[in-house]
Amino acid sequence: MTEALAPATGTSADTSATGTSTADTSTAGSSSAEGTADTGTAAALQRLAADRLGLPRLREGQLAGMGALVAGRDVLAVMPTGYGKSAIYQVAALFIHGAPNNGGHSGPEAGSAKRGPAVVVSPLIALQEDQLDGLLEDLGGESAVAINSGRRDSEVEDAWEAAKRGDAAFLFLAPEQLAKPETVERLAALDVPLFVVDEAHCVSSWGHDFRPDYLRLGEVRAQLGNPTVAALTATASPPVRDEIQQRLRMKDPLVLVHGFDRPNIRLDVIRHLEDRDKQRAVVGQAAELHASLNGPGLLYAATRKDTETYAAELADQGLRAAAYHAGRKQSERDEVHEQFLDDELDVVVATTAFGMGIDKPNVRFVIHADIPESLDAYYQEIGRSGRDGQPASAVLHYRPEDLGLRKFFGTHKPDEESLLSVLTALRAADGPITQKALAEETGIPARRLTGLLNQLQETRSVKTLKRGIRLETDAKLPRVVEHAVELAEARQRVDRSRIEMARGYAETDACRRQFLLGYFGEDLPEPCGNCDNCADGSAYEEDYDDGAAAAAGGEAFPLQAAVVHKEWGAGIVMRHEEDVITVLFEQEGYKTLSRRAVTDGKLLTLAT
Repeated sequence: MTEALAPATGTSADTSATGTSTADTSTAGSSSAEGTADTGTAAALQRLAADRLGLPRLREGQLAGMGALVAGRDVLAVMPTGYGKSAIYQVAALFIHGAPNNGGHSGPEAGSAKRGPAVVVSPLIALQEDQLDGLLEDLGGESAVAINSGRRDSEVEDAWEAAKRGDAAFLFLAPEQLAKPETVERLAALDVPLFVVDEAHCVSSWGHDFRPDYLRLGEVRAQLGNPTVAALTATASPPVRDEIQQRLRMKDPLVLVHGFDRPNIRLDVIRHLEDRDKQRAVVGQAAELHASLNGPGLLYAATRKDTETYAAELADQGLRAAAYHAGRKQSERDEVHEQFLDDELDVVVATTAFGMGIDKPNVRFVIHADIPESLDAYYQEIGRSGRDGQPASAVLHYRPEDLGLRKFFGTHKPDEESLLSVLTALRAADGPITQKALAEETGIPARRLTGLLNQLQETRSVKTLKRGIRLETDAKLPRVVEHAVELAEARQRVDRSRIEMARGYAETDACRRQFLLGYFGEDLPEPCGNCDNCADGSAYEEDYDDGAAAAAGGEAFPLQAAVVHKEWGAGIVMRHEEDVITVLFEQEGYKTLSRRAVTDGKLLTLAT
């Protein structure tokens, strides 16, 4: 079935988008759909959702997103998995697929000529297959098809034919498929009206799950004639949202941010001094939570070796446990995935390779055996629990020494010699050159070459075209390399700052939910009452500034205010506490500033 078939439970607090983008403030069932569709179109969309996809009630923001897409407006939907992001593009795509080609929107019931399919870019084959199965169950026939490496050549060709005939309203692809010129050419001939990017945070190098193949998507969109874009993600802090819009070349998108607060998930942090004590506590707690909450859970560990160790120890406790990581065979990973979805496993012990897009409502707990690389990653991972609205638990086991491992993982020094070698080969080519030919010319392995090209694309010195890669600058090549290194170093500073924010979450005595939501630029004026610091009373001893009052003018630097620092440049105010202000700087990342130093020393000024 499609995502978010269950009606809204009313347990999640809906928030508005921040920053300069348009925020959705519509209510579910609003006939105006936030001014992006007329009353008749909105009613048709609601009927389509109910009759074809089994969605009699729409959640906050869904109708607004659907209306925007059918009106030709780009949409960025930031909503937790299970909230209903997929329904936004699915209903819109069905409507557009049956709408006339003349720009009118009479809907599929008009019986007019069909448009081409919505192209859905999804990073994992398992995600594609899950959504494909749900759509085929609801719609039947060849309404949805997929083109990926897991399908036989004959199946791929059948999919292309279904799309060409107009039978397929949805065409699922992995981003690496779009690196093939022949694939893009065939898509360009299909009159694609809607370009959907699932897990859109992967397009952002600010994101916690950045994937180089996603960098091409803006160019692919242009080659398809700039169809309307729907970008979907379960977590996106303000800089990630901005970069998604930039990378996908979105124009005045409707930004929908809903369901960010998950009050049914209890937040706890347990601190440890010794690693062995931590390991015993993690295993014991997984067994305890499985028994007390009566449901399956996820346990995240930093290394592949740790996932195997924890899985074995949990099995010794009598739990059905399995390890999941990128080092296992694809067939083994697929088996773990299916067993977990079918309630045949009590605990999956995984690296961050597991869980993206999983639509399993009854996950009762998520345990982190190690501090995550960022709160972006942490939010998405804990959000895989309690999606049925019932009580769930998210526990972080924290040992300060573990921060060193995360900092090590986050250190990637650019290879200046190889960057110069790639640039020299591109200049010598005097025109577009394929990546394969470039690899042969430089002797750099294909996977490593992709990383180098991504770094150079950041400098805007190279561009990927239909015929290959081309140098886009007349600047001296050593200066281009220097620029690439500067950008990489800035990114490392940001990454280190995000690790420090994860440390701040682990060590705060204030309400953890206030801290977590504040990281994403959202305000929770009162302590949540459902975290360990609220339970022991320490959260109520902290004097947390009321963000609403600050935003209303009682604070010199309100939440989300654009500011400038003398040394660190432009930034956005993210959080207020009694004696500190947290600011996210474009080039430096998150910085916690003394309120007194800010006011007395005039370190910050409001941007004009």
